Amino acid sequence: MQVTWSSPVRFVECDQQGVVFNAHYLVWADEASMVWWRAIGLPWDEVAARADPVVKASALEWSSPARWGDTVTVDAAAERLGRTSVTVRFTVRVDERVCCVVRNTYVATAGGGAVPWPDDVREILTADLPGDA
Repeated sequence: MQVTWSSPVRFVECDQQGVVFNAHYLVWADEASMVWWRAIGLPWDEVAARADPVVKASALEWSSPARWGDTVTVDAAAERLGRTSVTVRFTVRVDERVCCVVRNTYVATAGGGAVPWPDDVREILTADLPGDA
């Protein structure tokens, strides 16, 4: 399932050239993640109480600038599921132009260490994967 979140680019998110500073792509991915978790049937407060997911890794692949005055749209979708992790792809775009792809890997934790996803959570995450995954 692809989930979408959008926001106007604020002046404070840009550098002196009027281009979005790279750290804001992570903030937007985080905003979109809350919408994604809820849309797949795992509202953050519920999944956090059961599996305490943390972001283990983030990767950004920049393609083109988002600028002050643009509206960014972030498409979120599960990309890969492991025993203790799920990687979600966040495609940040302005209209149809891709600006950046962010991949966040969330790991289920308990007591400070990685643990397998609870069976029912794994079932929901599995159902959200693309058909060819």
